[in-house]
Amino acid sequence: MLARLSCVIVQPVLTRVVRRVAKQHPSLFSRLGPHQGTDFVIDPVELPFALHLRPDPQALVFRAVARNAAPEAGATIRGKFMLLLELVDSEEDGDAAFFSRDLEVTGDTEAVVRLRNALDDVDGSIAEETAGMFGPAGRAILARLRRAYPT
Repeated sequence: MLARLSCVIVQPVLTRVVRRVAKQHPSLFSRLGPHQGTDFVIDPVELPFALHLRPDPQALVFRAVARNAAPEAGATIRGKFMLLLELVDSEEDGDAAFFSRDLEVTGDTEAVVRLRNALDDVDGSIAEETAGMFGPAGRAILARLRRAYPT
């Protein structure tokens, strides 16, 4: 019940975020090549839901899903929320996180590597851009998260 309610609450934010990121960084999609249609499940283990991402610019999906309702994934990326956030901004070494077992990757590892490389090529911080969409409150929340949950 908590997972489904959480999904409903965060979905408008996720929709806004993914549309903005797609508009600001269209080159992300070309870097993914044939993996644009891959379904990624991103599982921040301490949150009550997972995220489903299909980075297809023609049919973009980024939604919160209850773990037991997650789609069949081409690749799953599982770890703590702040680690995943730091990986989005290339502030954390994905290989080191994987080999230290802080990050679990299953499924199509080539798709995950392509996603990682696409994110690495982004100039600036997607997390900062996203926080900025919500003004001073968004930036304050991101700063507080980073202080409270250092990776």
